[in-house]
Amino acid sequence: MNQQTTYTWRFILLGLALVIALFLNLRFGSVHIALEEFVDILSKGYDPENTLSFIVHQLRFPKALTAILVGVGLAIAGLIMQTLFRNPLAGPYVLGISSGASLGVSLLILGGSVLGGAYTHLFLSKISISIAASLGSFLVLVAVVLVSVRVKDTMAILIIGLMFGSITAAIVSVLAFFSTAEALQQYLFWSFGSLGSTNWEEVAVLAILILVGCIWLIGKIKHLNTILLGESYAKSMGIAIAKTRLVLLLITSVLAGGVTAFAGPIAFIGLAVPHIAKMLFQTPNHKILIPGVALIGAIALLLCDILAQWPGSEKTLPINAITAIFGAPIVIWLLVRKRKLHF
Repeated sequence: MNQQTTYTWRFILLGLALVIALFLNLRFGSVHIALEEFVDILSKGYDPENTLSFIVHQLRFPKALTAILVGVGLAIAGLIMQTLFRNPLAGPYVLGISSGASLGVSLLILGGSVLGGAYTHLFLSKISISIAASLGSFLVLVAVVLVSVRVKDTMAILIIGLMFGSITAAIVSVLAFFSTAEALQQYLFWSFGSLGSTNWEEVAVLAILILVGCIWLIGKIKHLNTILLGESYAKSMGIAIAKTRLVLLLITSVLAGGVTAFAGPIAFIGLAVPHIAKMLFQTPNHKILIPGVALIGAIALLLCDILAQWPGSEKTLPINAITAIFGAPIVIWLLVRKRKLHF
């Protein structure tokens, strides 16, 4: 069996795993639905008069699609960052994108409570929080990009991104100190991450952002493969390092920023999934790795969401807690065997 056939079979198995994970995600939740009735709901389509049909089509379907899009976006963004910085522990949020989103949301929620006034709660809708997260991510991105134009060392950009994250975290801490308990609770719930708060319109916007980022990335696959061999080699192949780096940073920001705006900060998916894909496919070729991490990221987040739903119970665990429980041991294991990591 040649290598291409091996890849094909692995992609087929991942595709089947994605379908199974999607089915299980739709099937299980806080409300029990018998298997026969569930299949009947899927086959007949949405019936607004049927409560169970509403739950499946208007609540579980958007949540499942959000999980797929978030998993794809974070996994691909993580792969880009690990390749660009040639650092196996780089993730999609190393540029301070998550911190910027947190700053935007904290200014909206906590800042409003610090300023006082009964009118502030009027601005705390899902749309306003998404806009605040997007603006915060964008402002931090602009700052990092402006610095990257002047700084030629890729590793220095990584450190600068972490420093921007520290600055924004400090501002959030100050706002939290002066804010009310109610505002703190709302901000805390947002920081947990959520896949179930999106409607069909928001899913469509998120899908467009992820699609734009992926299409933009297709033209940079050759550049990613070349960067793995070092910047000096990439320059000898005629690749403009500064321009390529800027484009890759923008693509990462579109993917990770869009995800954070609609689902909140979700940890470890972008950090752990690229390594799982590299171990599964045993290749540094991004033509294979990009669709591989996309499939694995979607599957991983669907499964994490099933566990977070706590099937049969009314309780829903924070998705961030579930991804950390499974993602952190993978990262620890990777650190233990770091000599075998692919850069």
